[in-house]
Amino acid sequence: MHATLPRLSPVDFPPLRRGALDTLQVNLGYLCNQQCLHCHVAAGPGRTELMSRETVDQVIGFLDASSITTLDLTGGAPEMNPHFRDLVRAARERGVRVIDRCNLTILLEPGFEDLAGFLAGQSVEVTASLPCYLEDNVDQQRGKGVHARSIEALRRLNALGYGQEGSGRVLNLVYNPLGPSLPPAQGPLEAAYKTELASRYGIVFDRLYALANMPIQRFGSTLISRGTFDGYLDLLRNAHRPGNLDSVMCRSLLSVDWQGYVYDCDFNQMLGLGLPLVPGRRTHLADLAGLELGGRPIEVRNHCYGCTAGQGSSCGGSLSATEAAASD
Repeated sequence: MHATLPRLSPVDFPPLRRGALDTLQVNLGYLCNQQCLHCHVAAGPGRTELMSRETVDQVIGFLDASSITTLDLTGGAPEMNPHFRDLVRAARERGVRVIDRCNLTILLEPGFEDLAGFLAGQSVEVTASLPCYLEDNVDQQRGKGVHARSIEALRRLNALGYGQEGSGRVLNLVYNPLGPSLPPAQGPLEAAYKTELASRYGIVFDRLYALANMPIQRFGSTLISRGTFDGYLDLLRNAHRPGNLDSVMCRSLLSVDWQGYVYDCDFNQMLGLGLPLVPGRRTHLADLAGLELGGRPIEVRNHCYGCTAGQGSSCGGSLSATEAAASD
């Protein structure tokens, strides 16, 4: 699908190099109980790609051999991988912080009724997608009935202490725009989310992350079909702020796909832009034993403007230095 996005090939994005590695972001597969319009992974119920037990064991081995402090689990719905819980337990036993990028509705699916309790018992941080607090907006982007089910899932998490002050069980929400526009300022949007979710549904959470949609995979193809791809890429490029470059996630994160191949970020993974460390073939997690990644160049393309436009956008939301400057 990404082959249809021609303007991602010419590169004028500034060069970047890696810093110290502290986060391993692992895509456990593209299987998902939802099929969202904005999904840059093109995940859905019909996908069959799932990380094998052998590759999960290689991930655990990498945790043992590296200085990784955070394991960031994503998909698809990462919880649908049959080895998800074993990987979480192994990471927590090693004192590694675990983030579960959860779509919320998976907590209500048959066979996953005890998932919220498992996450709480392992002190897993939940980063949950909720593109709006309004029902119509969520259902338009993620499917009919998703908003109501998401609210029910959030109530389950709250009942287990997630988002409650002093509980130690972290619940963060993720906002992304409905279409080809930049997200609004994260701080005021977070305040609005907290007010609306509390007053409407009695729901509390810790932080809101505002992310830009990436012009790749399903969202990129949608832009092309609507004739808005070039305009969106120009919007991202024109909103670029050099001050965001120091804080982009690819400088401290390594992305692993469901087969164990490695990339600078999840977006490069979807475009097949692997780490160019092994001549003539893709670089696998097993190839990294004893290698120092710090200082190595990062593979950049023009989609990278999605991370540096406006306040900046990363897996941890807007980039703080830029947001602070924008509010001065």
